[in-house]
Amino acid sequence: MQTIQMTTDTEIQPVQRRVNPLKFMLWLLIVSIVMMFAAFTSAYIVRREEGNWLEFDLPNILLFNTAIIILSSVFMQWALISAQKDNVKNLRIALVLTIAAGTAFLVGQWIGWGELVANKVFFGGSTSNPSGSFLYVLTGVHAFHLITGLVFLIIVVISALKYRVHSRNLTRIELCTMYWHFLGALWIYLYIFLVLNH
Repeated sequence: MQTIQMTTDTEIQPVQRRVNPLKFMLWLLIVSIVMMFAAFTSAYIVRREEGNWLEFDLPNILLFNTAIIILSSVFMQWALISAQKDNVKNLRIALVLTIAAGTAFLVGQWIGWGELVANKVFFGGSTSNPSGSFLYVLTGVHAFHLITGLVFLIIVVISALKYRVHSRNLTRIELCTMYWHFLGALWIYLYIFLVLNH
């Protein structure tokens, strides 16, 4: 997209707005993750229609985890707003709360997997059913991406402690916020998908 800028000698010159390469790379990452989970959920539906599908209750903690990840997005947005306002104290608090909520989500997933094992729902192997394997894959791959999000968050926290995240240097926290909100939206999609199609 181009805008027109008037110079003192009334010449018209185009001014090009460049896309931040880091944001472009993040968008590519997000698109690839969306395509991967679209493939997973499509395969889930196709395989379920073939029959031999084990019916079992989803772990109750998945609903709790959904609330936790929504709350973590609220904290992340608070961190971004605080950075935009140069409120370093609130920025640090919000980032720490986001990390705590993200960690709680991962612990909840671990508890959910433990509940599945206790109910004899396993991943892979000749005695397992594909319904259980799909559940482990969907939640496990999402958890992996959430761990990468936590790593990015820790980097932003370290930058914030060194006063490198503020209204004139928002790239890191904007990238982190975008990725974190995406992971939250992805989990909500997965949870609704599993509830409706399990």
